Amino acid sequence: MAKYSREYLVSRHKDYEDKFADWNFHLVSYLGGQDYQSGYNLNRYVLETDEEYIKRQNNTPIDNHCKNVVQIYSSFLFRVPPTRNYGSLSGDEQLESFIKDADLDGRSFDNVIREMQVNASIYGTCWAIIDKPAVQTESRAEEIQLDIRPYISIYTPENVLNWNFERMLNGRYQLTSLSLLENLHDDMATIRVWSLEDISTYKIKDFSKGYATTQPVLIDEMPNMIGEIPAVVLYNQKSQRKGIGISDLQDVAELQKSIYNDYSEIEQLITLSNHPSLVKTPNVEASAGAGSIIEMPEDMDSNLKPYIIQPSSQSLDGIMSCIQMKVDAINRVTHMGSVRGTEKTINSGIALQTEFELLNARLSEKADYLENAEEHIWRLFAKWQDKEFDGEIEYPDTFNLRDYASDLQFLQVAKASGVVSDTFAKEVDKQIARAVVEDDEKLANIDSEIEAKPRPIGQFSTPAIEGEEVAEE
Repeated sequence: MAKYSREYLVSRHKDYEDKFADWNFHLVSYLGGQDYQSGYNLNRYVLETDEEYIKRQNNTPIDNHCKNVVQIYSSFLFRVPPTRNYGSLSGDEQLESFIKDADLDGRSFDNVIREMQVNASIYGTCWAIIDKPAVQTESRAEEIQLDIRPYISIYTPENVLNWNFERMLNGRYQLTSLSLLENLHDDMATIRVWSLEDISTYKIKDFSKGYATTQPVLIDEMPNMIGEIPAVVLYNQKSQRKGIGISDLQDVAELQKSIYNDYSEIEQLITLSNHPSLVKTPNVEASAGAGSIIEMPEDMDSNLKPYIIQPSSQSLDGIMSCIQMKVDAINRVTHMGSVRGTEKTINSGIALQTEFELLNARLSEKADYLENAEEHIWRLFAKWQDKEFDGEIEYPDTFNLRDYASDLQFLQVAKASGVVSDTFAKEVDKQIARAVVEDDEKLANIDSEIEAKPRPIGQFSTPAIEGEEVAEE
């Protein structure tokens, strides 16, 4: 007899029901392409036929700001790799194998972590299960030989059906139950339920049909060997609800949808203004194509003569201005005006520095959540290996967000200032190198070359100013 009822297995957490529509909208907004066009993101006109609506969907371009924002965040977060001290795990024979193939599907640990971060950015959270194959071996040596070790499985929120956190005596919250949708095909679902005591796997027919009476079939059950649910929740930004995070796209996706509809209006306006509509009576042979001739009877009533309706394109500039305002709004809510902004929209001075500080704060918060999640992963990995994780994971606290064009201009002025100091000249040269080169190894070589090269005191390489004549001695 099944331990869990059908009602329990098909049930969803209250927060799941509340957030599912948002998760789907954010995912489709990130993916773009046909999934976005075939959705209901394009507002329908009154009296518009299905054929007209589908045609307008196919003709409307997508400016995918959601994907761009997520990718920029990810690029900054992983530009400098985290510092990992594995502690006593450094001597684990299977550590290297896990780092190279963390999910048993060929992806490295770094790639898995990066995918988790991208999913968290889209959904607000991303879940991971650190499991170990239940294979009986004669010895630890055989286990190593067969590469039986922990691995990571990633679960996006729509596949995490139910969960429960309980506060322990020490004040911390512990995950006490977790229900996962492992597979869904032809409405046949595979559900895995984790508890502190055991792990149960079920098959359920008619999964999406709430009225169905088909009972679940228990296909596997085993004890939970580590006494806790090996689940890690990576938050993008925490909310007031356990297991629910705040997506980077909660405002961006709506603005992108609005821009998408503005582009549709532009396409319609261009089509109508370039291809005017001909109004005529049925008994008049006429067309509105280029070079066409309209023949009318000489005695035709002037009120019945064909005429052209050609909408004005004057509103095009207004729509384009509206789109730019919405793009600027996206840049503000994501603190990416300095990164995504055009030359006309990028501010300078204090405003630019403030933008950098806000973006750095957002990235630093994300890095903290990544650090916490990764340390949790390593703790669970160690527990599966009958060890304890005593290492430390450190992600960058600050990110190199600078206006390099302004920096180079400033350094150029400093280089030409005439300060009589060999040390000053060399330090300016090093800063110039850092504004151009990002690779730490190359920068170290450049620093060594700068220090090794003697420089006559007071002589600086001053760039020539256009129109300035060089005086001869």
